[in-house]
Amino acid sequence: MAINSISDTALQGIQRGMRQMRRNATDIASANQLTAKTPTKDAVRALVELHQSSLQTSASVKAFKTTDALIGSLLDVKA
Repeated sequence: MAINSISDTALQGIQRGMRQMRRNATDIASANQLTAKTPTKDAVRALVELHQSSLQTSASVKAFKTTDALIGSLLDVKA
């Protein structure tokens, strides 16, 4: 697997996680949630998915950083 494809996959994971976080944050902040006295099932689901999206984004960032470090190491070896 080429390093470019790994970094592309990591970037796609970051983008996907951020997109999901925005969607879940919108669900949490919706007008229906603001008027409810207790959290609804949708709000709880959105909170759990928000946490999952955060973990996915963090993992993708770590993968991207690792790829960056590998490229740096390869450049050091070739220099």
